[in-house]
Amino acid sequence: MYKTAFVLMVTALMAGTVAASDKSDVMAVIHQWVDGFNQGDTKAMVATCADQGAIIDDFAPNEWHGAGVCATWIKDFEAWSTKNAITDSKVIAGKARHLTVDGNNAYVVMPMTFTYNDHGKPMKETGSLVTMSLAKSDSGWRVSGWAWSSGTTAAASTQGGH
Repeated sequence: MYKTAFVLMVTALMAGTVAASDKSDVMAVIHQWVDGFNQGDTKAMVATCADQGAIIDDFAPNEWHGAGVCATWIKDFEAWSTKNAITDSKVIAGKARHLTVDGNNAYVVMPMTFTYNDHGKPMKETGSLVTMSLAKSDSGWRVSGWAWSSGTTAAASTQGGH
């Protein structure tokens, strides 16, 4: 009886450790995505993405899906930025509001702040949310999709930095 209880307790503790480790791994991939975007390292950003995926964002064509979705999205983002004189784009990830891992699938909702220059004028979009899905494969966790919900945009204060 005690052996059975001990085995069940150890199994439950190990499952909790695996779940916590998966959550940390998922967040590490998201932060790698953010770092790649912020540093203009599109290869590093795209490397965090699954081969297949779906993206919804607030600039046309607003939806991307299929193979190479992250590479296609970043190419379109860069073209949109150039067309609209948007430079120095950065995102600041907030603390995840919702994070679940279920086997090889993860779901994350977190606030994001988007800063950029619009025709040289510093801007800041606050109150944005990103919802991301990730899939775990032999190569680890990869972003399989995201949807961006825009917040409120205003001129950024130039006093005291960003």
